[in-house]
Amino acid sequence: MPTLIANELLKLRTTRAPWLLAAGGPLLTLLGVTGLFASGADTGKADTATRAVAHAGMVSLLALVLGILAVAGEYRHKTITDTYLATPRRARVVAAKLVVYTGLGALLGVACAAVALPATAVGYAAKGASLDWGDTGVWRTLAGGVVWNAAFAAIGVGVGALVRNLAGAVSVALAWIALVEGLVGQLVGGFARWLPFAGGRAVGNLAPDAGDLLPQWGAAAVLVGYAAAFAAAAVSTTVRRDIT
Repeated sequence: MPTLIANELLKLRTTRAPWLLAAGGPLLTLLGVTGLFASGADTGKADTATRAVAHAGMVSLLALVLGILAVAGEYRHKTITDTYLATPRRARVVAAKLVVYTGLGALLGVACAAVALPATAVGYAAKGASLDWGDTGVWRTLAGGVVWNAAFAAIGVGVGALVRNLAGAVSVALAWIALVEGLVGQLVGGFARWLPFAGGRAVGNLAPDAGDLLPQWGAAAVLVGYAAAFAAAAVSTTVRRDIT
């Protein structure tokens, strides 16, 4: 297993696409925080700081695509055959990808948090106010953003292994977030809070006062459950399907 993890890390170091995609996270976080204050955010409101740093979790869509690239990207470039020939026990290959890309998702969350926090402090200072560094809501939101990114990266690996076609996997994932969850929320009501993106919003403290979301700890458990379910499905289907 350590060798497989080392192989995945080598692929990461020698492939530009994941790093270019990951680099967009801190940039989008900075733009989001800056835009919030430029649009007239009221520093007198208690939730302004939380709303600002929550942008660190909103880039989890990039983590999701990173996870998809881990598997579907190899199918696209036809390198998956060599990978499985080198390691016939495919379950271990998928497990190694899960470990590496979950870690990469967490690192993306940390990097975005490291941008969101000082950017929020600067935004407060520009308005003649100061950020309350002892605000537990801010730190919980940042921690939730890291969890959100890590979980979505793991889910992305599962989606990539299940769908395999890169464009199809990305399209399915984004369509689910943009359309399906909203439709389910309208049709079933309270069930929507148990779906992945709603769970991510709750973990990232994106809407702390929304009554239709799970508590942060509960949403974190739901996301971990989804990541485990997708991982199990990915391993189960990968070991049975033909790779061509």
